[in-house]
Amino acid sequence: MDRLEPRHFLRELFEAAVAAAQPELTLPAALPSPPPGRTVVIGAGKGAAQLARVFERHWTGPFEGFVVTRYGFGVSCEKVEVAEAGHPVPDEAGLCAAEKMMSMVADLGPDDLVIALLCGGGSALLPLPPDGFSLSDEQVLAETLLRSGMPIGGMNTVRKHFSRIKGGRLAQAAAPARVVSLVVSDVPGDDPAEVASGPTIPSHTTRADALDWLRRYDVALPEGLQRALEEAEEAPRPDDPDFRRHEVSLLSSAGKSLEAAAGLAEKIGLPAVILSDSMEGEARELGRTHAAIAREVALRGRPFRSPVVLLSGGEATVTLRGKGRGGPNGEFLLALALELEGVEDVSALAADTDGIDGSERNAGAFADARTLSRIRAGGHDPQEFLLSNDSWTAFAAAGELFEPGPTGTNVNDFRAILVAARH
Repeated sequence: MDRLEPRHFLRELFEAAVAAAQPELTLPAALPSPPPGRTVVIGAGKGAAQLARVFERHWTGPFEGFVVTRYGFGVSCEKVEVAEAGHPVPDEAGLCAAEKMMSMVADLGPDDLVIALLCGGGSALLPLPPDGFSLSDEQVLAETLLRSGMPIGGMNTVRKHFSRIKGGRLAQAAAPARVVSLVVSDVPGDDPAEVASGPTIPSHTTRADALDWLRRYDVALPEGLQRALEEAEEAPRPDDPDFRRHEVSLLSSAGKSLEAAAGLAEKIGLPAVILSDSMEGEARELGRTHAAIAREVALRGRPFRSPVVLLSGGEATVTLRGKGRGGPNGEFLLALALELEGVEDVSALAADTDGIDGSERNAGAFADARTLSRIRAGGHDPQEFLLSNDSWTAFAAAGELFEPGPTGTNVNDFRAILVAARH
């Protein structure tokens, strides 16, 4: 059956997962009623422009709006201004966007409404360092955290305590206006306060938590940055009265998208198993763990019988040891391919649902029993590629990069492993 040609089928699963998170399906029902006063729409993240465009189509009252997204991820809107800025390392355009957003919510009254459209990527797109520090300081912090292998929750805890906009501070600046946060979750566990480092949502984490993350991952910061975090003002807490009238709605998440992919598989008679929607950890270690499960299924028919598709989501991280190119999905898949060498009837796709894995143009890659031989055919050593964090070059050599382009949403990593019936 053509539908079960492995790569075509895996691509269909990815597309189903992405479609389930599209704002046209999720945003309209979550919109509040227009207020008696002004409506100000703000947003940040890789899918912020798409959220803004859908908002415009369904909002029935007057409004003014401004959102910021990653370079190349913007779409045209009629009234909402869309800015593009640097990601994953912040830049001057992001700083200007953060400053403009803060000014837009200033001087609002109790009859006014702020609607915040938030999704993954917003942390880098809203740099606004504490007084006395510069954009370059926030860039150093971002680059250091990205190299550390720290999970997204830890990085966002640190970011919240080196910011004048994250960790609920944007909403605090809007007081006494009401704030409604509409969130597309890209974080394991779906805590809205962690998406985009929660600019409009009070923080559950503290300065002590931030310092603990730095210690646990042995992160060495320049003296000035370290001291700033040690002396940082605590982010506003959930019991702060400024947040009493605020509302938060989770529009979409990895779990909902994986369920959509599983539903597609089962519709054509293929069993699907969701291993987890919130896996975290080193990408290569997650790849090896998934490979062990797939091997057990392929060779011994346990814990699941083939044919079956294994699905998982969450956010893998990469501790940089080399100077290669690629992101966590590529590294996951390269480690999986190495562990599955010699095992037939297994095909896999690992990709970021926003369309970008790391800093390259691909979302991820495909792999099967012939991936390693394709890499070696070009005179390359796949193990060396893994050791140098160079998964992009490995899959480019194999002709297996997956490049769907920007998807308009972001519910983090998507992994699908098809274990076919043994021949």
